[in-house]
Amino acid sequence: MPKERAIHLEWSGEGTRFTGTGTEPPTPTIELDGDGVAGPSPMLALLLAAAACAGADVVVILRKMRVELRTLGIDVRGTRRDADPKRFTAIRFSFTLSGDALDRTKAERAVSLSLEKYCSVVHSLAPDIQMDSEIEIV
Repeated sequence: MPKERAIHLEWSGEGTRFTGTGTEPPTPTIELDGDGVAGPSPMLALLLAAAACAGADVVVILRKMRVELRTLGIDVRGTRRDADPKRFTAIRFSFTLSGDALDRTKAERAVSLSLEKYCSVVHSLAPDIQMDSEIEIV
């Protein structure tokens, strides 16, 4: 049986501002703004979602590798087409990590598993989007 998720989005009555919340399961409210003033635009929210999904995977995977993660920062840069639809054609993830028992091999394995196997957001995107990543251990 497929696991369903649901949201509700409501236009604020101003510009391209919307308030959204998860309804299945219920979540706190967030604001999205097509103009990027009152909140992230939908395209930036997509990058945020991809980063959070990959980050959650990396945390769980490294924990299973017995790495005590101290910090994890993720920067994501997306390249968009000039013509409509102005979708992403390339997305680059930059991970910055620190932790006890963390080495490059473990970090690369965790990021690879997330982006190539586990991250639901990344795997929900068009398959022709060029994805790559870089890792810095501090």
